[in-house]
Amino acid sequence: MEDRDAFLREFRGETLGTVNAQSSSEELFQNQTIRPILKLQNDLFIAVFINYVNKNKADFYSYTVEKKIQTIENSIQKDIKFRNSLKGIIMGLFTIEEYDIYIQNSSSLNKRMMNLLVERLRSQVQLFEVEKDLN
Repeated sequence: MEDRDAFLREFRGETLGTVNAQSSSEELFQNQTIRPILKLQNDLFIAVFINYVNKNKADFYSYTVEKKIQTIENSIQKDIKFRNSLKGIIMGLFTIEEYDIYIQNSSSLNKRMMNLLVERLRSQVQLFEVEKDLN
């Protein structure tokens, strides 16, 4: 287990965001764990979202940018199966220690994870301009 945890920490890379003495435990977890995982998994999240819209939102590519952004938010916040799949992609790269921290405050950390993921996809909405077939 220790080898896996050390590998994951090294593989994910450094803390992203500001960490200081005033940082809450949730903010530390966000910047030391969640942000590096989201950055590492970015291409996968894009591919997963493209697959999701190709299967569930046939007219997505004809939407305005504003409507695409709203669809990103609604898909992640309201489609529980999709949301759980995204959480699994993130949690699969937790160390055992991080998982222990996560389960103590999963509700708050889930909100942080999904809000960060929504922001990440929204900031890359231009990647969803042309239909891509990943099947």
